[in-house]
Amino acid sequence: MGALFAVLQAATLALILALLYRPLGDWLAHVYTMTKDWRLERGIYRVVGVDPRSEQTWGAYLRGVLAFSLIGVLLVYLLQRAQAVLPYSLGLPAVPEGLAFNTAASFVANTNWQSYSPELTMGYTVQLAGLAVQNFVSAAVGIGVAIALVRGFARRRSGTIGNVWVDLVRGSFRVLLPISLVGAVVLLAGGVIQNFAGFTEVGTLAGGSQTLPGGPVASQEAIKLLGTNGGGFFNANSAHPFENPTAWTSLVQNVLMLAIPFALPRAFGRMVGSNRQGLAILGVMATLFVVSLTALSLLEARGAGTAPELAGAALEGKEQRFGIFASTLFGSTSTLTSTGAVNSMHDSYTALGGMMPMLNMMLGEVAPGGVGSGLYGMLVLAVIAVFIAGLLVGRTPEYLGKKIGPREIKLASLYILVTPTLVLAGTALSFAVPGIREDVVSTSIWNPGVHGLSEVLYAFTSASNNNGSAFAGLTANTPWLNTALGVAMLLGRFIPIVFVLALAGSLAAQDTVPATAGTLPTHRPQFVGLLAGVTVIVTALTYFPVLTLGPLAEGLI
Repeated sequence: MGALFAVLQAATLALILALLYRPLGDWLAHVYTMTKDWRLERGIYRVVGVDPRSEQTWGAYLRGVLAFSLIGVLLVYLLQRAQAVLPYSLGLPAVPEGLAFNTAASFVANTNWQSYSPELTMGYTVQLAGLAVQNFVSAAVGIGVAIALVRGFARRRSGTIGNVWVDLVRGSFRVLLPISLVGAVVLLAGGVIQNFAGFTEVGTLAGGSQTLPGGPVASQEAIKLLGTNGGGFFNANSAHPFENPTAWTSLVQNVLMLAIPFALPRAFGRMVGSNRQGLAILGVMATLFVVSLTALSLLEARGAGTAPELAGAALEGKEQRFGIFASTLFGSTSTLTSTGAVNSMHDSYTALGGMMPMLNMMLGEVAPGGVGSGLYGMLVLAVIAVFIAGLLVGRTPEYLGKKIGPREIKLASLYILVTPTLVLAGTALSFAVPGIREDVVSTSIWNPGVHGLSEVLYAFTSASNNNGSAFAGLTANTPWLNTALGVAMLLGRFIPIVFVLALAGSLAAQDTVPATAGTLPTHRPQFVGLLAGVTVIVTALTYFPVLTLGPLAEGLI
């Protein structure tokens, strides 16, 4: 019965996403290619002094992204530090400096890592004016960068890749805002709360009292998921009944996380003039998603270990209203995107089951990945795949009519190296430096041994890949982890964007070359298999040694 329920649930999700693929993908392509501006948009352009018809080089586009994001970090930081004097602060004090930096970096980087209990730390003004706003604009940045790379493939002999300010405004107002409004209404109908009630004292059946927090949850929940952000209004995130009351609202949340990432390949195909190319990218994403979900579900359903076998199932850390399969579906979705929301505690998964969410992030979150970041990550891997294919057959590699030369492959290689470097360096420093190690082992890790290593490895994997989920057994609100994870989040977000935009500029400047008999077809199953293999092999070669010290060692004991 459980297996049947899992299949029906996954099939329902697949059907909804299939129905959304074409209309949403076509709308995304239309939004970023049309020339007409809405009246509201024209007003915004006048206020900020932007000419919407002016195109930018990749360098100018990058400077816009970095400047906009830097301002976002400063504003979110200042809002947290001034919280005590803001309206609707709920009597909460200012957020400490280190935690305020970590949170500002987290939300601007589309990570939404939270080293704090949200309902006990953030008032409504900071939640709405700081965190919710960044949920919109950080997601719009990701989509804009992906569209800029697609323009690089689509354009010929062009020195420009679009206008960052136009892309940000259109992504926010034409894509994210209307869909999140609909999502918020649906979640509200499902029982997610939306109020400004603050803290309410209620009596319990035992005669005691309990404090229940309220808040504008439904509105923030929708964009947290749609923008693949992940920051919860409550500490339990989407395992909290106020955020995710029922099994069907959990399914809706899965749809919100996956809708845009799975529709972007359609937009890519439309913009480069070949829907088959979009279907090929979609095929790789969907294949990796299904394989990962199946592996995690089987590992958790099997429940290897003495305690799960005695209990009859691996239900520790999982909500009874969701069960194993709704939990593994949500966990796979949130870590294969860059969302970081959870409806179960990954730290409580079986040893090998807990490795799967970690592996999902180590893949680079490209199956389907975050809004925008998944598509541009997969396109970078496609560049590497055609380069490898060219080496194998002794021909100059091409992708979508663009030659992949030394410059392009260097940029793609540097992109691939960024996050593993951050993950492995951050984990190593946490244990290699004596003073830091003592603090991490004595304060942060509550589960010593190989599982403690897994918790730290998971934290840096999540931060560097801009996911935001945690193993939940790690105390991260310490000077070292606040600073190190904050830096990892910023570098893990913006250094790859530098290489993506540089690659977009390099491709846009090229002319297209006609396909010949020696051109590798990149829309057929052969290429889908090659690209999926490259994605997995690059990850395995990079992370396998450290995985043997953590989850693999724990699972094989």
